[in-house]
Amino acid sequence: MRGPHNIWRLIRTAGTFERTGAMAVVLDQVDAPRGLRIAARVLGWPFRWLGYEGDPALPPVTRAITALGPSYIKLGQILSTRPDFVGSDLAVQLRILQDKLPPFPTSEARAMVERDLGLPLDAMFSSFSEPVAAASIAQVHEARLVSDGRRVAVKVLRPGIARAFRRDIDAFYFGARMVEILSPGARRLRPMDVIAHFDATVQQELDLRTEAAAAGEFAANTARDEGFSVPQVEWGLSGRAVLTLDWAQGIQMADLEALDAAGHDRVELSERVIAMFLRHALRDGYFHADMHQGNLMVAPGGDIVAVDFGIMGRLDEYTRRVYAEILMGFIRKDYRRVAEVHFEAGYVPADRDVDLFAQALRSVGEPIFGMDASRISMGRLLAYLFEVTERFGMETRTELILLQRTMVVVEGVARTLNPHMNLWTAARPEVERYIRENLGPRAFARDLARTARVLARFGPHLPTAVEDALRRPDRTVVVDARRSRRSPVVWFLAGSAVAAGAFALGAML
Repeated sequence: MRGPHNIWRLIRTAGTFERTGAMAVVLDQVDAPRGLRIAARVLGWPFRWLGYEGDPALPPVTRAITALGPSYIKLGQILSTRPDFVGSDLAVQLRILQDKLPPFPTSEARAMVERDLGLPLDAMFSSFSEPVAAASIAQVHEARLVSDGRRVAVKVLRPGIARAFRRDIDAFYFGARMVEILSPGARRLRPMDVIAHFDATVQQELDLRTEAAAAGEFAANTARDEGFSVPQVEWGLSGRAVLTLDWAQGIQMADLEALDAAGHDRVELSERVIAMFLRHALRDGYFHADMHQGNLMVAPGGDIVAVDFGIMGRLDEYTRRVYAEILMGFIRKDYRRVAEVHFEAGYVPADRDVDLFAQALRSVGEPIFGMDASRISMGRLLAYLFEVTERFGMETRTELILLQRTMVVVEGVARTLNPHMNLWTAARPEVERYIRENLGPRAFARDLARTARVLARFGPHLPTAVEDALRRPDRTVVVDARRSRRSPVVWFLAGSAVAAGAFALGAML
């Protein structure tokens, strides 16, 4: 029944978007081709009576998505991280989606906690409140531990939520395939990959052990970061459907009056938010990818406290170095170097003109300097950057888009605290520190030493490899000019020599 369900769900989705007026907005924002527009209207207009009405007080797109339920709300939040796919204006609209739904009964939550953890609730918690927050996937209760009386937050999955998401995700895959068929130009944006990313994100959120692991790793990475803290996981009271964390006490970052009344320095907080985000992304390669005001608080002692670790971003070491060089190039207005980094990383095809690309990057970077920070729209800046990179053949890179989107959100938080905050001025110290520690001579020596340690593992195999190579008929060490091939012995000995030299150099530093 999966096929009929998918068609029915898409019809009802199109009807809802048509009924709420969201259809025209979305088609315009994504600049949909004629074939896709026709298909959308065919699915939507005749069946608008089947669509949900939604809340008339909300903007059309938000109204439609909220009416369609938890899966669509979560998809909308994920799509807000893809301005390249939905357009910058629509991404901003999606970013304000409220992940708030009516709570399910506390009795069901208590039963789920007992079933998942295998103990009577009273043996674990001396008190267990009514829901204090309810979202699309789970809700949160305040409780106190029997063991020591500490306050904790207990997150509990909604009953049946996994099955509901599975049905809708199947429909999303079906819809993405239809988009690729009807709009070949959209294939560059890889809509199937977007849904696969959404699928993977949701599957992680549906297993709260994954979020517990994310919170634990993030807490370990940031343990020594002065002025930043993460609630500790109660591992013995966490499972697939239950997550227990220390209670986070503080003032929401959106409550400016309360921050002022408590005597917190909002200018310093704004700079620290930017610095911490970049430190985690560049130093650790693991960052909180949902750092809006609702997930950030200021503790009584002044620490920034992060909560909700359902969406985390990860960058490999090479990508971090590339991103740091790109950022520093923009900060220093060295657009030629920014262009070269794109080419060296393979982000832009090698047959494109590096000078023309540098010129296009200058048109992106120059407007942000010498301008009052309150007049800069990072959303528009990123939209233009995506347009430029697309023109030069750069393929969509989800991890960079997530990083850039989070950067926009973090800047929005910082600007709320300090309207005159300048992202680039606040970012420069962290980027320079990372480059100094990871792109200089000592970093190069560390890389060589690391390579040497990997190659050294093959040392015990060297005698056998040499004997086997010498027994082969093509054991000559002379370069064959026609085939440009060297004997395996030469390559292995050369590699061993490089490894030995690198290891010695690393040991000296």
